[in-house]
Amino acid sequence: MTSMKDRERAFENKFALDEEQKFKAVVRRNKLVGRWAAELLGRDADAYAQEVVEADFQEAGEEDVFRKLRADFNAAGVSISDEDIRQKMFAYLQDAVAEVKQ
Repeated sequence: MTSMKDRERAFENKFALDEEQKFKAVVRRNKLVGRWAAELLGRDADAYAQEVVEADFQEAGEEDVFRKLRADFNAAGVSISDEDIRQKMFAYLQDAVAEVKQ
């Protein structure tokens, strides 16, 4: 019985660690994509990156971040495709996952 409880605790701890790493990677991705976008928008990189991080707390998933970036690029007259934005978000997520795992 004890070994079953130990296994259960181990799985719960692994799940919690995986979720924490996923959260950290997404936040890191948002900072990276925010800094990239800030350069294109001519904005302060750290301040804008924080805005992007905060935008991600509006709803589950990454669509809230995409919508913020798309709206800000449109408002600033920056010509960039939806596909390019999504590709940057994906590439920065891969970088962030690698950084978090280190």
